[in-house]
Amino acid sequence: MGLGAEARNRLAKRAAVEISDGMLVNLGIGIPSLVPNHLRADHRVMFHAENGIVGMGSTPAMGLEDAHLCNAGGLPITIREGASFCDSTIAFGMIRRGRVDVTILGALQVSEYGDLANWIVPGKRVPGMGGAMELAAKAKKVIVLMEYGDRNGISKLVKECTLPLTAKRCVHMVITELGVFSVTPEGLLLTDLFSSTTIEEVKNRTEAYVQVSSDLCILNE
Repeated sequence: MGLGAEARNRLAKRAAVEISDGMLVNLGIGIPSLVPNHLRADHRVMFHAENGIVGMGSTPAMGLEDAHLCNAGGLPITIREGASFCDSTIAFGMIRRGRVDVTILGALQVSEYGDLANWIVPGKRVPGMGGAMELAAKAKKVIVLMEYGDRNGISKLVKECTLPLTAKRCVHMVITELGVFSVTPEGLLLTDLFSSTTIEEVKNRTEAYVQVSSDLCILNE
């Protein structure tokens, strides 16, 4: 069924908390592309795209799109003062050299130990995993923004991924409409809970084993 605009922006707003001034940040398509809309107007964060942009801004208002400016997913963007452009080999060189501080990606499955599967939908033709493999392996922090269940309501936080992996043990944090999870050596740790749900609901809906932080934060909606 998919998340509504309000819920999608709620996840993007929570992810924005993980970003600090001075960082180089890469955003995946979908919910992650909303993150710049939830930073201060005077923030000093440079958003990176695999198609060769460093310095993306917020989503343009409808009717003000520039056909020459888009992110790696082909969606319209704005640019910030100081932005620069390069070819994709330079953009990927930044990733491979470990220059990206945070990447925020979508996912089809995340295992309890941080394995990521986010590039192939069963029964659908796809061009390949794209830059996600590089980002998952080389970014200093990997955050996943995703809906908690698939279209059939089945948990996307799993004991073991059944879809082809993008990378193993790469995810540090998962943000969903139910709560926020840190990936620890012992498995998933619920650190934040949205006020509309309960710990029992999270545990009942999750295939993977979930521990609850002793400092659990309740997030208002």
